[in-house]
Amino acid sequence: MTTLTAQPTTTIPEISAEERAERLTAAGSAWGARIDANRDSSKLTYRAEGRGEGGVATRVRAGRHEFVIDEPAALAGDDVAASPVDYALGALIGCQVVVYRLYAQALGIAVDDINVTAEGDLDAARLLGKDDAVRPGFSAIRLHVELTGPETQERYEALRDAVDINCPVYDLFANPTPVAVTVSKA
Repeated sequence: MTTLTAQPTTTIPEISAEERAERLTAAGSAWGARIDANRDSSKLTYRAEGRGEGGVATRVRAGRHEFVIDEPAALAGDDVAASPVDYALGALIGCQVVVYRLYAQALGIAVDDINVTAEGDLDAARLLGKDDAVRPGFSAIRLHVELTGPETQERYEALRDAVDINCPVYDLFANPTPVAVTVSKA
């Protein structure tokens, strides 16, 4: 029997605004040069693997990182980690923060802090086999992005426009993505 444990707390290093700007500029320059030299170098493939554990939990490995996904007891889980839809909203928030930082730097828009809240509406009736007429996923998502800094509201709206058209996870939610599924017997 596998024992699920709480995920360890991750310490994120403090960095100055100047260090962040240097990193963002260097990364943008390096990727830009790489893509200019070989257009195909921008085509990335991500891979994650998961294995069911406990009631309905999943241990996921993505690169050198590992995390657990679970459900609350009401959905047969052990409630040892966030649910898949919680992680989906978290992925959207994380991608927003990255892309806001990246485009703020690229567009010369000063941003001191970024706080993002995501809410998603989900009708569990489809999941539980009670109503085939409702969508099984989110029917709506609301993002609230709070930026602090010296810029005007109009400059931050321009930044939001750039983020909305360039954020990969936002795009996953806003547009259909083809998904191919295979099932095999081990």
